[in-house]
Amino acid sequence: MACALLVVVLMALAICQGSAQGSGPSQQPSAAAKEYLDGHNQARAEVGVGPLSWSEQLANATSRLVRYQRNKMGCKFANLSSSKYGANQMWASGQAVTPRMVVDSWVGEKKYYNHTDNSCLPDHRCGVYTQVVWKNSLQLGCAQASCADSSSLTICFYDPPGNVIGESPY
Repeated sequence: MACALLVVVLMALAICQGSAQGSGPSQQPSAAAKEYLDGHNQARAEVGVGPLSWSEQLANATSRLVRYQRNKMGCKFANLSSSKYGANQMWASGQAVTPRMVVDSWVGEKKYYNHTDNSCLPDHRCGVYTQVVWKNSLQLGCAQASCADSSSLTICFYDPPGNVIGESPY
């Protein structure tokens, strides 16, 4: 059975399972990781929120999850409801999707978000945008899988998680 190549976005060439939590990156992020970070941090700066840092631990976790979703679940959306991290995901079909395109899609929800009353316009969703700019989130890790049907699945984890009910993202 031929599977499309897995495109995994990791910060480092080697996967270090035992890195200390909160110790920060020990190496320069990869080009793709930098693209995820730059998109997130630009959106955060626009609303006065500090930047995220790349987490190899979160990138490893998202890498495992997108591979599982590709190999065992037909490249469908992951059930992230029980995750200890905040999360965003995007499924795309028929085109190559860069990290910046993914983040720009999530940030595109900003037009539906009303910061004054911390709400989203009726019949729209804003949760992926508010997770991108959540003021208490400090770390980011993302991965993408290319699927056999020419689709792709991208997942980003955020730590600490955002979208706390009743709290404003910034």
